[in-house]
Amino acid sequence: MYVVHSTVRVPEGKSEEIIGIYRNRSRRVDRFNGFLSFQLLQNEQIPTELTVQICWETKEAYLDYIKSEAYKMVHQLEKNYPDQELASIKPRVQRYKVVAK
Repeated sequence: MYVVHSTVRVPEGKSEEIIGIYRNRSRRVDRFNGFLSFQLLQNEQIPTELTVQICWETKEAYLDYIKSEAYKMVHQLEKNYPDQELASIKPRVQRYKVVAK
C-alpha cells in the first residue's frame, strides 16, 4: 500500500470552510484504478492544520493518477476557489510506502 499526505495550514477561521469543501468533494479520485481510501484529518492540537490522506494499492497507481486528466481537473478547481486567500495555500506533500501492518 502507498499513502499520500497533503498538509496545509489554513488561516484562522477558515478550517470549517475547507472541511465543507472536502465533504462535498467531486470524488473523481475514488473511481481511479488503485484508489483505496480518502480521509481529511484535522490536527487536534492545531485545528488550522488539515491533512488529506489518500491510500493507494501501489505507488504506480498513485503516479498514474497524478498524470491523469482527473487529477488536473481536481487541482484546477482548487485554484479557482472564490476565496483567493485559500486558493493561494500550498500544501506540503509527503509520500509513504506501507512496510508493516
